[in-house]
Amino acid sequence: MATVDLNDVKKVYAGGVEAVKGVSIAIPDKQLCVLVGPSGCGKSTLLRMIAGLETISSGTVAIDGKIVNAIGPTERDIAMVFQNYALYPHMKVYDNMAYGLRNRGTPKAEIDSRVRATAKILELSALLDRRPRELSGGQRQRVAMGRAIVRNPKVFLFDEPLSNLDAKLRGQMRVEIKNLQRSLGVTSVYVTHDQLEAMTLADMLVVMNAGLVEQMGAPLDIYEKPASTFVASFIGAPPMNLLPLAERPAGLALSDGTAINLAPPERRAATIGFRPEDADIAVAAEMPTGALVLPATVEAVEPVGAESFLHCAAGGGRIVVRVGGRASAKPGDRLHVAAGAEKLHWFDGDGKRVG
Repeated sequence: MATVDLNDVKKVYAGGVEAVKGVSIAIPDKQLCVLVGPSGCGKSTLLRMIAGLETISSGTVAIDGKIVNAIGPTERDIAMVFQNYALYPHMKVYDNMAYGLRNRGTPKAEIDSRVRATAKILELSALLDRRPRELSGGQRQRVAMGRAIVRNPKVFLFDEPLSNLDAKLRGQMRVEIKNLQRSLGVTSVYVTHDQLEAMTLADMLVVMNAGLVEQMGAPLDIYEKPASTFVASFIGAPPMNLLPLAERPAGLALSDGTAINLAPPERRAATIGFRPEDADIAVAAEMPTGALVLPATVEAVEPVGAESFLHCAAGGGRIVVRVGGRASAKPGDRLHVAAGAEKLHWFDGDGKRVG
């Protein structure tokens, strides 16, 4: 199929506004790469530059080893699935899926074969004579995907395709997109602001912030070893607990004076963090050794079914602790939260990981 290579790609708008500040990414053949980050981080602009819908200020975009900066969108052999589906309302499903092939002059028999084969894969065969207004949101999304698939492109580009669907349908469509991409083996670039969507879909995850790449790699590697406080707070639901450190005569402490009886990997550590699932409620008579132990006051309890989240005041800040099942704690309770040393994350004054 194809690789996608971005080399120091930048986008500067009129007035000197930098949307993308020099991004280099090498996406292997058949991989699903997810660009994730908050609104305004540059991920959609980057996708549009790959598609040829946005001019590149500097740097290069290469598809299958060929630089495509000066090549128009229709010649790049890519197919894009948009957030709003972009279906023609007056056309039936069949014609929406066939439209691009007809414009290319594809023989009628081949068009029919491709459309019907794709409709079968996407379970749209019974809907080919319907118009978009007669379809559910999930069915419209399948049609948009089908229109991309029939073109047999080198690269799929997805621009937040599930953001208009309800939570249940988003979950179903995530599984369908992942399975479909794997079965077709087409290199894909997927943009989302939803970190859960990013984690579940990606073979390769790229976390963006303010026009730059904060971290890239396998999703679980990024989750387990975030490169910065930004990544730590963005990836994970709930996000990582982060508490600032202060140097005291007796050693490191949190902002409320709670002593840290653990040695950081480097003296320049300025923030300590731990995931909600990596903390336990400690019994006062059995305080663990070799762990971060925090006196905490429960402020709110959030039951979500098989588990509960305790929102607590601790260490001069706010933390969240995940507990299994129905929580016995209630607002106002005082308790101790413990996180083992091996589960702690340390960051410097610039928010970068240390150790």
